[in-house]
Amino acid sequence: MLAEQVRSGLAETSHEGAVAVVGRDGSVVASSGDIDRPFYIRSSAKPFQATISQEAGAELTALQMAMGCASHRGFPVHIALVESMLEQAGLGEAALGCPPDWPLGNTAREMTMASGASGKRRIWHNCSGKHAAFLRACVASGWPTETYLSPDHPLQREIIHFISELGEYPAEPVGIDGCGAPVLRTTARAMALLFAQLAAEPRLQGAFTAMHRYPALVGGNGAGDTEIAIATNSAAKGGAAGCLGVAVDDRLGIAVKSWDGLGTVAGLAAVSALEQLGCLTVAALDALQPVLHPPVLGGGAPVGSYEPRLRLEPG
Repeated sequence: MLAEQVRSGLAETSHEGAVAVVGRDGSVVASSGDIDRPFYIRSSAKPFQATISQEAGAELTALQMAMGCASHRGFPVHIALVESMLEQAGLGEAALGCPPDWPLGNTAREMTMASGASGKRRIWHNCSGKHAAFLRACVASGWPTETYLSPDHPLQREIIHFISELGEYPAEPVGIDGCGAPVLRTTARAMALLFAQLAAEPRLQGAFTAMHRYPALVGGNGAGDTEIAIATNSAAKGGAAGCLGVAVDDRLGIAVKSWDGLGTVAGLAAVSALEQLGCLTVAALDALQPVLHPPVLGGGAPVGSYEPRLRLEPG
């Protein structure tokens, strides 16, 4: 069990999932639940996708790399950075293959609507930074931009091969993610190995540094992955349907999957795992209390909280 939902003293819902902790040598340090059950890694794959874009010639600055790894909230800083990524490649918003959307962040969405925006835009989609990095790589490598989301596109083939090799698990067959990009198969064990490599492999240093240096670009203040990266010496990336990976600098990779798909549960399980592994200082644990004990709301006010129940087993 990862967590219980406790309302007014009554534990009414339990949340199951899997947690894997893997060392840089690929050994399982600790685990909980079925760490070999397949699922889609969703946006937790972005650091690895952005790395391949960079190697294909995207020439991303550290800020742009953070956006390539991001599920951004759609604030003006996020949009300006994605615009710069496209403009430098001689492209416009129309080249983006992600669907039109409103900003993901509540405050950013309210600001956008209050400004008189008449409809959704592709650049507001939370994955637009990843897509802009894809497009820059295609322009640099002479690959077609119109079909860059096809699983058979040269860029996507490179990504699929890289993630399969790095995680020692076949990423195919792929599905289609919410943003239209190929979504890759994984397990908690394989995902933890990916994040252990993100923590230690020089080839991935650019992504790790950007994510740790600019965590509010990668997610948003208050988000579990952003707060973990702020409070610890790590990079963290959440994904839809309850995925979250943590790369603890030069030490460990942690993967969490909530089977009921709740990001709040994945976040608190990741913090609980970090605490049990001795990776949190007193100050870090204090700062991460809102992630470890997210509130349960009733009538718009807190009436309880999610409580961690994770128990890691060695090896």
